[in-house]
Amino acid sequence: MSCHEILQKNGHRLTLQRMLVIEALHNTERHISAEEIYKQLHSRHPYANISTVYRTLELLKKLNLVTETDFGEGRVRYHVAEKGHHHHLVCQSCGKITDLEESALHPLKDALLREYGFDADLRHLAISGMCSGCRRKKGNKA
Repeated sequence: MSCHEILQKNGHRLTLQRMLVIEALHNTERHISAEEIYKQLHSRHPYANISTVYRTLELLKKLNLVTETDFGEGRVRYHVAEKGHHHHLVCQSCGKITDLEESALHPLKDALLREYGFDADLRHLAISGMCSGCRRKKGNKA
């Protein structure tokens, strides 16, 4: 079922602005910020405002159509959920982002459930730290 169909099924109108936000999300392969979406939206619909983008993103998040990730850069980024969930290692020193295989998180998810009775939602995760290149530059051993 498409985003448009899910919105309609849940009683939400398909306004031009919502459709342009969804289009911007689907037309990028990377994670995109609300500000970047707004720039695209505003160029095609000059009367749009940033609050509409944020409200639309919140709605899409509530309907599990997008995921939200904080890469530690002072703003969150969004990704279409149907493109799959994945995880990232984010270097706090150089900003390098490395994809992390989901299988690496299975032991963590299992441990959280076993030891704390907590069923963690690890669909889309960014873990901050320092990459091996920056660790070497600082004289730290891997």
